[in-house]
Amino acid sequence: MGARRFDSRYYLVSSLALIGTCVSHGALAADDSVQAFIDPSGITATVDINGRVNTNSAFFQSLGTNGRSCSTCHVASQAMSISPSDVRERFARSAGSDPLFAPVDGANCPTGRSGVAADHSLLLQHGLIRIAIAMPANAQFTISVVHDPYGCAILPNPAGGPFVSVYRRPLPSSNLGFLSTVMFDGRETAQPLNSKPTFINNLTQDLTNQALHATQGHAQASTNPSSAQLADIVNFELGLFSAQAFDARAGWLHAQGADGGPAFLAGLQPEYYPGQNDVLGADPDGLPFNNSAMTLFNAWSNIQNNDGDYFEWIRDEARRAIAAGEVVFNTATAHISTVRGLNDNAALGKPAVFNGNCTTCHDTPDVGNHSLPLPLDIGTSHSTRSGMENDPNIIAGLSQMSMPDLPVYLISGCPNPFNPGEPESFYTSDPAKALITGQCSDFNRGKGPVLRGLAARAPYFHNGSAANLTELVNFYDQRFQMNLTAQQKSDLIAFLNSL
Repeated sequence: MGARRFDSRYYLVSSLALIGTCVSHGALAADDSVQAFIDPSGITATVDINGRVNTNSAFFQSLGTNGRSCSTCHVASQAMSISPSDVRERFARSAGSDPLFAPVDGANCPTGRSGVAADHSLLLQHGLIRIAIAMPANAQFTISVVHDPYGCAILPNPAGGPFVSVYRRPLPSSNLGFLSTVMFDGRETAQPLNSKPTFINNLTQDLTNQALHATQGHAQASTNPSSAQLADIVNFELGLFSAQAFDARAGWLHAQGADGGPAFLAGLQPEYYPGQNDVLGADPDGLPFNNSAMTLFNAWSNIQNNDGDYFEWIRDEARRAIAAGEVVFNTATAHISTVRGLNDNAALGKPAVFNGNCTTCHDTPDVGNHSLPLPLDIGTSHSTRSGMENDPNIIAGLSQMSMPDLPVYLISGCPNPFNPGEPESFYTSDPAKALITGQCSDFNRGKGPVLRGLAARAPYFHNGSAANLTELVNFYDQRFQMNLTAQQKSDLIAFLNSL
């Protein structure tokens, strides 16, 4: 075993060296429609089904007043999001003057000073952008701040309710053809994405509005982009599909019958429809939910060891681990409790606890998002500060992660969804959808992202609280009492890194 462990490390280094010979200036040069980059696990790739990537399109143009474009926060080498390591490199290279660090939302507070790292610490350490959302006029609750580390948690708004500062990761701007909700809190989903006949038209309208509002807000535009520019952005985004293409131990993720990589993913989109494999039985084709929603690496389950070369042995071991992790994802039992959106869901009978799997919330086959809108509160917005959380499973889950120091808000005036009739006050760093609707029932509820291209876009969760996939898996293991073995965790991480 000692020789094999040595060869395993050598194989990893050799594989990365081989990748380096295939990569020119960071991107694979064989096909102009494919952008491929080295990431911590191997190679991530984004394919543009519309053909050659046009870096002169509106997506890459500064349409505002602060120098930003869509590509400022949506970078191909990071699966069309951003990573803190890249953020820190950009800060160092530009002495903090890169448009990414515009104080409107690239600093902890809008008064952030250019070039002062402490004023941009959440972006530098966790890849978080500040989002200021005005309290809705019809709110059923009151909100106050009990922990304000940066001094701008709640800001005055001359036009209405005060602005509440929340800090979130930029969602990837690829794989959008599978969305059931636009934005983490659904605020750009003006046209519903829940019907097959209207899906593409409604998605196009929602993404057009999102591009407009992003240009007005993040880019601080003084004039609106033209209809042609907005259409250019949306058409570009809808053509992008990102996924892990190569694993440094397992090799190419489409080899020997596997279906990894962005090309297969792109081929799934024409067959996708809202409600596909819905966990609550709302598939419009009447098909029952199948918890084995991930089948990308089935072909690797029974790979036999090859004689001779240790490199081949290590590759096949890695492929079997990825296939085993896929089985864990599909079948390992999660004991789901106190999740707003599930345990208080009338369609489920409001169960105190029920058994599910990873695919309960990530049901779209081989994609990993939820095929109908179902925002959930799994606990990542809850606070680890003393006395601010009383659910032992949430406390155990949060203890596994690198939680950022975020403002904490006290919410008052809402009923307890798990003890009807009881009023409740609770603490949160991000009220999520409730800041849009004003409804108590929407507190902390947000969407999960499409689970592709994960290896290139750490950290994870909306607030960057999981620094890596180990922390993410440990959170779920504790939060939902999954009781995973060390081997199951290792296999699951290998699978997630291969998406």
